[in-house]
Amino acid sequence: MQQKIIILDFGSQTTQLIGRRVRELNTFCEILPYNKFPKDDDSVIGVILSGSPYSVHDKEAFQVDLSQFIGRLPVLGICYGAQYISHSNGGKVEKTDTREYGRAHLTWHDESNILFKGFTPNSQVWMSHGDTITALPDGYKPIASTDDVKFAAYASTEIPVWAVQFHPEVFHSVQGSQLLSNFVVDICGSRQDWSAASFIETTVEEIRRQVGNDRVILGLSGGVDSSVAAVLLNKAIGNNLTCIFVDHGMLRKNEFTDVMHDYECLGLNVVGVDASEKFFSDLKGISDPEQKRKIIGRDFVEVFNNEAKKIKDARWLAQGTIYPDRIESLNITGKVIKSHHNVGGLPKEMHLSLCEPLRWLFKDEVRRVGRQLGMPEHLITRHPFPGPGLAVRILGDITPEKVRVLQEADDIFIKGLRNYKVRLSGEEARRVLAAGIPATMNDGEIDVSLYDQIWQAGTILLSDVRSVGVMGDERTYEHPVALRAVTSTDAMTADWAHLPYDFMAKVSNEIINKVRGVNRVCYDISSKPPATIEWE
Repeated sequence: MQQKIIILDFGSQTTQLIGRRVRELNTFCEILPYNKFPKDDDSVIGVILSGSPYSVHDKEAFQVDLSQFIGRLPVLGICYGAQYISHSNGGKVEKTDTREYGRAHLTWHDESNILFKGFTPNSQVWMSHGDTITALPDGYKPIASTDDVKFAAYASTEIPVWAVQFHPEVFHSVQGSQLLSNFVVDICGSRQDWSAASFIETTVEEIRRQVGNDRVILGLSGGVDSSVAAVLLNKAIGNNLTCIFVDHGMLRKNEFTDVMHDYECLGLNVVGVDASEKFFSDLKGISDPEQKRKIIGRDFVEVFNNEAKKIKDARWLAQGTIYPDRIESLNITGKVIKSHHNVGGLPKEMHLSLCEPLRWLFKDEVRRVGRQLGMPEHLITRHPFPGPGLAVRILGDITPEKVRVLQEADDIFIKGLRNYKVRLSGEEARRVLAAGIPATMNDGEIDVSLYDQIWQAGTILLSDVRSVGVMGDERTYEHPVALRAVTSTDAMTADWAHLPYDFMAKVSNEIINKVRGVNRVCYDISSKPPATIEWE
């Protein structure tokens, strides 16, 4: 039986990070709404309660019946989770004059407590709360404090309950991963047998049981999620899988041809459809971003359906939906936060059942599965790319000429990122290697391409803007482009990538010299939040 940790989500922005940290310990976990604890599930070995935007005293604060698992399973409360456990058992949670936010340092009172095994003195943690616990319930004892928070961590003296008012899941809690390992492995007893190889084995068996001898249709995008899903399904059911790859005319330069070649090399049964003329016609004169997205989405479904109907005996539609898609699409009250292209149901007229083989994986896990399946590295490390393609990277209406200009500029930028190598050593090199980023060893150091260090990169054409320039002896009046490159782990938050100046100078010069219609290059240094990764 596969072991699992249940993470109950009380609305924290970092709940996904808890899940990622647990998965990094080769332990399966599920993130569930705070009020959806699974009953009679013998595979659950521990429970983690997340943070929350609410105070335990707010009328709208989320509440859970702790008796479902406290005393029966090991429990770890984080921030709001810690305060809720204390508050529910008779402790005191109050607003204080000192709101602790940011870095703090731990002093522990019980060095033998298993939760802090392996910690160094004065370990840095990250706080983010306005309330604080001012009195613990009977049967609980403090195990750590900071300068401003007396009960930074506490534990039960009778049952397996631990709680911390800091966030061990975030990067700035330096030994946070150690704390989670102490809980998941040492306290809950995880066998740490969740891996890419074990996932492939169990998922192939699950797919075969689910679809039997039925035919399955998969819409490919060229991205890592749908590509890995296709190879996994192909391993399970072979030629009973038919993939459809639609070219809406707004892919990157030569992408349709290159990706089709990759898929053929992988032995996939792929139908390629060039529908660019239809998309350009329907987008003519449309500049509103939401309208562009809706038209592209509508046309894609129409084109896809027309091809799918040709496969008469198909009964399943497969999608590359991954775990963050499912978490982010519905919040804990069940209200839609953000619509995803592959979440939210199927067109009724298709009458197909849904198959989502990657639905439990985070993006980095998808990449590990791809490597385990023997897929080429350039497919596995491909940056995320928006479903509407370059249409949402052209500010203004869409024309084939604008797409051509953007494709040329973008191609120079992306190839430049792939070709520019950075040499790393020490802790930075170890971090890159641990993340599975491709690297070349060089006398104890490593060489890594800029592309593989970046989460997502692209070029934006400001087609409604013109700027004055000089080329040779002539005055020009052409379009600027903006380059965008960000670092992230899951796209929930992102920071702009600090690209080397010599690289930026070379790329800028090449774009202006080679791409007719562009006479100025800018670089976007906005982080998410408040900006988004895409401009539209």
